[in-house]
Amino acid sequence: MKRKYVPDLTRQMAICEANYMRILKLMPDLDTMDTREFRVSMAEHSAHIRINVVERFTYTATLQITQQSRRSLNWLESPTLVVRLYHDAAMAEVICMKSRKQLSGVYPYPNREMHQPDEKVQLNDFLGEWLSHCLQHGQQVEPVLTF
Repeated sequence: MKRKYVPDLTRQMAICEANYMRILKLMPDLDTMDTREFRVSMAEHSAHIRINVVERFTYTATLQITQQSRRSLNWLESPTLVVRLYHDAAMAEVICMKSRKQLSGVYPYPNREMHQPDEKVQLNDFLGEWLSHCLQHGQQVEPVLTF
């Protein structure tokens, strides 16, 4: 008999806390800066990671984080995560993908959208890997000012 998935809340909270700290390292001026872009290169592959502040409130902020590869893949959409920052709890949580509804903490399996039972945890792990990669290998792309 297959066991029902039970979320590990302690692990999930640790992931969200670590992601919050990574975002603050990448965007120390989060209160005033709306966009930050990083170029990440490994071997012959490179990608741009763009962090956009979508909205700011006293206790929360919402970011949209997108990866754009140099190579155009028409059959594969670039990943985009919508991330909610909770400043009072010092946590960053993936709340949805770009074109999807808000994610649930647990999904029955199988389901119509073919989400994994731990889809939200996997996306928060992915966000952590993305942010860590930007911190270790990313180069900030500065906009060119024209006068």
